[in-house]
Amino acid sequence: MFESVLVANRGEIARRVFRTCRELGIRTVAIYTALDADAPHVRDADEAVEVVSYLDADAVVAAAVSADVAAIHPGYGFLSERAEFARAVAKAGLTWVGPTPEVIEQMGRKDAAREIAVAAGVPVVPRGEDSPYPLLVKAAAGGGGKGMRIVRSPDELDEARAAAAREALSAFGDETLLIEKYVERGRHIEVQVFGDTHGNVIHLFERDCSTQRRHQKVIEEAPAPTLTDEQRNLVLTSAVALARQVDYTGAGTVEFLLDDATGDAYFLEMNTRLQVEHPVTEEITGVDLVALQLRVAAGEPLGIAQDDVRVDGHAIEVRVYAEDAFEGFLPQAGRTSIVRWPESARVEHALESEQVVSTAYDPMLAKVIVHGADREEARAAMVKALDATAVLGLTTNTGFLRVLAASDAFRDAEIDTAWLDRNEVPAPDPEVPRALVAWVSAMLSAASDTTTPFRADGWRLAGSPAPTVVDLDRSVTVDRPSGRVDAHLVRQLSAADHVLVAIVDGVRHWAAINVQPGLAEIVHQGHRFDFSPPDRVAGAAHHSDGAVEAKMPGTVIDVRVQVGDTVDEGQVLGVMEAMKMEVSLKAPFAGTVTVVGVGAGSQVPLGAELFVVEPTDD
Repeated sequence: MFESVLVANRGEIARRVFRTCRELGIRTVAIYTALDADAPHVRDADEAVEVVSYLDADAVVAAAVSADVAAIHPGYGFLSERAEFARAVAKAGLTWVGPTPEVIEQMGRKDAAREIAVAAGVPVVPRGEDSPYPLLVKAAAGGGGKGMRIVRSPDELDEARAAAAREALSAFGDETLLIEKYVERGRHIEVQVFGDTHGNVIHLFERDCSTQRRHQKVIEEAPAPTLTDEQRNLVLTSAVALARQVDYTGAGTVEFLLDDATGDAYFLEMNTRLQVEHPVTEEITGVDLVALQLRVAAGEPLGIAQDDVRVDGHAIEVRVYAEDAFEGFLPQAGRTSIVRWPESARVEHALESEQVVSTAYDPMLAKVIVHGADREEARAAMVKALDATAVLGLTTNTGFLRVLAASDAFRDAEIDTAWLDRNEVPAPDPEVPRALVAWVSAMLSAASDTTTPFRADGWRLAGSPAPTVVDLDRSVTVDRPSGRVDAHLVRQLSAADHVLVAIVDGVRHWAAINVQPGLAEIVHQGHRFDFSPPDRVAGAAHHSDGAVEAKMPGTVIDVRVQVGDTVDEGQVLGVMEAMKMEVSLKAPFAGTVTVVGVGAGSQVPLGAELFVVEPTDD
């Protein structure tokens, strides 16, 4: 085994690899940019080296050489599937924790991987020219749902190709596209495979990643709950056959699309790295996949045979993103105030209180993982874990995840890959959170005793000694459209973490609240509600009804109009991008463009006025 390892990544995956390295007695080295100088993954490592960019392969290799490490673990994303990076690592005399550069090149391209799958006898998705509409246009390079568009009619094809190519070029540096049959309702099934340099190849069963939005995974679970024995056997044996076809070494994931209409399974792609969702496989098999990666990279045999791999229970993972799921899934940025992760779940994260989240990196902040004896026990555990998750100061999708995990559709395993694109997940009801904030606000206004955890300028986080928990017998009644809500605060208020427990209309609730002058926010059942006064931001600009504002902080990548142009309602005025997501900026109504406040390449904050359209006179 190695004496030292550098992780060429950041955030939760870097911390995840460091954890296994510590357990194995391996010295760890982190890399970081100036933006990440005080990030959790930097503090987790034994040493840290600054680089200008995580994407600068030469700088990363130089950092590894300077730190005198034996191996580089790439994590996922960034350089993890760059064959030239793997070659540079080997050229520097270091060990690459992953498959060979040749295999990365072969399997990293969907067009080449398709031909290899055919040679291995693995079923593939029919090509577009052999299929009726709808079709799927997708990037031949890369993955993660980038560079993909659904095309439902011939007149949409050119625009879809252009958009997919532009996104693919930006994300992967390659605009080559594939056009295939689009499966309207399908299941995304993937198989974890492992190979070593001694000719051994095994699978560690499958995962279901069907709960996704626009090809971005939202919830993953293992094992897949809807597979028949015949379908399971097909995907498992096909995945192993594909890995053997290319003499695969290390961790890999073979992805399949299961057509609900026909029951047929098609090969999609192979990811030549560790997956974001690998923890659910670890939870049901008891195998540390990072340890196995390091073992294989060191030239050792896997140490386990296929018959040694067993499934125990069920595991579910959700991805926590910096996005507003109930406002178009727009990326969010800003500083957290309070962050609480559930103690009842496995949490892979790199987010803390008072931490700045920017749009410079992927919006995923954390993963919450639970395990149960069966799927329903795991699902209940996930709802409980998300109830106990709180991020204040920054909007995340945690409330959306909680609603989804608690839904009948997820409970009954009805969600296919396009379900979230066809169905709207209801936003949480604000009435209970509003009642709890009203109660805390009233307490703060009335508080004058400095021996309690209450003060008029907010909850005290430090100061003279005070009880950690205060038992209260208070209630508040709040008017609502459907009647009145009675909130009875029971075991109440930890001054250190802003947590309260309440009985509202006979139901026990947990919440995290931050109330200060001009600020009133609460996280309840995972969702952040902001009841602060609308004018709390000093100097907030007043925008006209025809203003088109930035709904997320990011970069304007395209401006399509000039002052004086006449536009139709819904016409695209420009396009902006943040966290690898493009958003079209559209005219609110027909009229004349009177203001173009940005140009291509402009960095804009949330709420910035980008365009103004004056309505056409009747």
